[in-house]
Amino acid sequence: MNSGIVESFAQMVREKGMDKDVLAGIIEDIFGILVKKKYGEEATYDVVVNMDRGDIEIYLGREIVEKVEDPNRQITLAEVNKKGNTENLEIGDDYVETLNLASFGRRLITLAKQNLNQRIREIEKEVVYNEYSELIGEIVVGDIYQTRRNDILVNHNKRELLLPRDEQIPFERYRKGNTIRAIIKEVKKTQSGPIIIISRSDNLFLQRLFEIEIPEIYDGIIDIKGIARSPGERAKVAVESHDDRIDAVGACVGMKGVRIHAIVRELNNENIDVINYSEDPMIMIQRSLAPAKLKQIELDEEERKAVVTADNDQVSLIVGRNGVNIRLAIKLTGYEIDILRQETPLEEYEEDMELIDLKEELGEEIYNLLINNRYDTALEVLKAAKEKKLNEIEELSEEKIEEIIELIKSQYE
Repeated sequence: MNSGIVESFAQMVREKGMDKDVLAGIIEDIFGILVKKKYGEEATYDVVVNMDRGDIEIYLGREIVEKVEDPNRQITLAEVNKKGNTENLEIGDDYVETLNLASFGRRLITLAKQNLNQRIREIEKEVVYNEYSELIGEIVVGDIYQTRRNDILVNHNKRELLLPRDEQIPFERYRKGNTIRAIIKEVKKTQSGPIIIISRSDNLFLQRLFEIEIPEIYDGIIDIKGIARSPGERAKVAVESHDDRIDAVGACVGMKGVRIHAIVRELNNENIDVINYSEDPMIMIQRSLAPAKLKQIELDEEERKAVVTADNDQVSLIVGRNGVNIRLAIKLTGYEIDILRQETPLEEYEEDMELIDLKEELGEEIYNLLINNRYDTALEVLKAAKEKKLNEIEELSEEKIEEIIELIKSQYE
């Protein structure tokens, strides 16, 4: 019976990766509780567990007396002799008896099993917590086994990992059974066990992918100096080479873009701009806003603010779709960036456009309004706006005039 119990515990050690000595200590504690429940809190006992041999031995010590007052701590010589007094013990000596597990009864054995299961669950939780706490910031690969409305559950080495909505890449589709890569972001302790949170939207996930795909970064020849990211949409990564013979950007992009494309595919086609890092904030701002061409940059280093001047046709490139380009440049450089438009002189527009070619963009009502006021071309409208002549048209508000001008200029861009 004893060996069977120990073997079942040894199996837990193998399956759950628990420390053998720790489990032996738990078993000793639990069977110690059994002894105290049957023989009282003051009982003298010893529990010896041998995991290798598969054995549990429980010893109860009692004093040999002439008259028993406390049967849990005392025993008569006559009773000792009945049990087999092989050591010729006498009154006043201590008698140590080996207890049989069956003598504790079914109720106490059941209680012991419940306590053991509880303690083992607690230790298992601690083992999982410690294991994944050491993996924070590292990439793991798992299989999606459940998709909820907001969260994704991932199986990794028979452990449950949680991918919350705010750690997912927006618009990325997750299907049950698919393999997924993510970083361990956080491990939380709860009463029901540790919650292991993984992330695909964290900047560190992008950094780890660079380290995997680009050996020069893994080897420390190239450093990642900064990352700004809008997950699933666009990212900017500043890199610096410690070897003058190696071009940091070229190494990251790879021959025909093969290295960077592997990362882009992993991130659901997220556009990645790799730029050379510079300690000069003006150069960093200029590189961060590429491919836009800037005419001037004014810095306030104390306030960490920058004003960039650019031609009107470059503003859309600076801002980017939904403002993502300038937003990432602000994150990467640490400077608040304001844009100062420099209007393109009318004489620099290469050619004029007939207003009828813009009828669809302007809308029929605005088109007819401009035509009826004898404005037949795009440059005529821009010139009239500059001379404030469009303000004479009662049906046009300042906001509407501004909207018309922006629309026409966008056609030139």
